[in-house]
Amino acid sequence: MTTETVPSPFTETSGALRHAGFAELAAAGPVQKVMLFTGVPAWVVTGYAEARELLAHPDVVKAIGAGPFHEQLPSDIGNAMEQHLLSANPPDHTRLRRLVSAAFTVRRTEKLAPRIEEVAAELIDEMAARSPGPIDLVASYGYPLPMTVITELLGVPVQDRENFRRWSSVIVNASVQTAETFISSATSIVGLVRELIAQKREAPADDLLSDLIAVREGGDRLSEDELSSMVFLLLVAGHETTVNLICSGVAALLARPEQWALLRAEPERLPAAVEELLRFDGPLMVPVPSIARARIEIAGVTIEPGDVVLPALLAANRDPRRFDRPETMDVTKEPAQHLAFGHGIHHCLGAPLARLEGRIAIGSLLRRFPEMRLAEPDVEPARYPALLMNGLSALPVKLG
Repeated sequence: MTTETVPSPFTETSGALRHAGFAELAAAGPVQKVMLFTGVPAWVVTGYAEARELLAHPDVVKAIGAGPFHEQLPSDIGNAMEQHLLSANPPDHTRLRRLVSAAFTVRRTEKLAPRIEEVAAELIDEMAARSPGPIDLVASYGYPLPMTVITELLGVPVQDRENFRRWSSVIVNASVQTAETFISSATSIVGLVRELIAQKREAPADDLLSDLIAVREGGDRLSEDELSSMVFLLLVAGHETTVNLICSGVAALLARPEQWALLRAEPERLPAAVEELLRFDGPLMVPVPSIARARIEIAGVTIEPGDVVLPALLAANRDPRRFDRPETMDVTKEPAQHLAFGHGIHHCLGAPLARLEGRIAIGSLLRRFPEMRLAEPDVEPARYPALLMNGLSALPVKLG
């Protein structure tokens, strides 16, 4: 067990070194006490079995009122942001998930496929018009595709989408922001969400937000703060993770041209390939932090009540005790039960949508730009430092 500050892997901007940092922790044992770069001690869980157990453990819970800069946030802003699924415990979580699931259905997700394909095609046309120079796939494709999808799904006006993208980028990377920057973005995004909810109450439409406003079970329905918190969660977490899935997935494939060529020749492998990409280099390093509410004995260590618990999803998904050749990305592997979307009651509600977007986004690139390659093959794409997200800051590519 170590108590030294661990600047890497969370602040590491190299993917290889980020994974190496987690591997170094794993080599010392599957559950390690470390001091995070934020100054908070935490149990980082790198073992697959241990992470899966703790993700579903009834005594590992969310710390209510422990969101980023919670003490500095105006109370009305905090309430409008933090009353969502990822910050709730049973029975509140059970109630919220039931209500949200009634609106965010598989049927609604499946109906999005044609529109996702249209958005991908439009963005691809725009990139093709700027060729043959290098294109940043993150800015030109990875970000706008899921942002367009989630904002259209919720019914956000086109003129507000760029602001949402800018503010959500600050909020999801709160651990490396100043309080002033975070609070400014949070206040702005809450203001727009509240305006949007008021508009949808006045004039409901065929979108998810109107359904969330209308959904009720018996006499129960989402409160105003629960509504704004869910919209906030869907806008921020719902698009950032999918950006990372698309861009990290394409980067992993282009770094292995034989894998790109195989998928191009056998596109029927794409669903399994997306699962392998999620396992190999998933969109999250860790989920939203939890705490222990009782003493837990696991892997020869004792987690005390109040201790922070961080299942390291990236490390667990490369645990050699669980996966064959875990350091090798191979789209021909049988899909494995990875933890990229978490496990237990907080398993990602939007996983079907993320998978759908990933398949369509990568498949569209394969068809339109079969000869696409990295613009700087000898330079590893940079990651941004964060506590939660595992994302690329840019991905320069040549389209043909």
